[in-house]
Amino acid sequence: MSLYFVYILETIAKNNKKRFYTGYTNNLNRRLQEHKKGTGAKFCRGKKKIQLKYFESFMERKDAMRRELEIKTFSRKQKIELIKTFDEAEEVSD
Repeated sequence: MSLYFVYILETIAKNNKKRFYTGYTNNLNRRLQEHKKGTGAKFCRGKKKIQLKYFESFMERKDAMRRELEIKTFSRKQKIELIKTFDEAEEVSD
């Protein structure tokens, strides 16, 4: 059985504009490397920096896909708040 991940990347373009990309995968490390190499989503191609900011794991693909769509409807402010809760959880577990 495989785990599925929903993730948010922060991208920085050559003009220093920051944007978020949300996706899902069954191999988070591989997918992150694809984005960084420019072989992932077109959205991430040509960015000068790509950083993983958030992820969640799911047992079922359909649940990951549902959550990805939900996050994609979030405003920028909501995504930032979601990332903050993730950062805070990481600090507690350290």
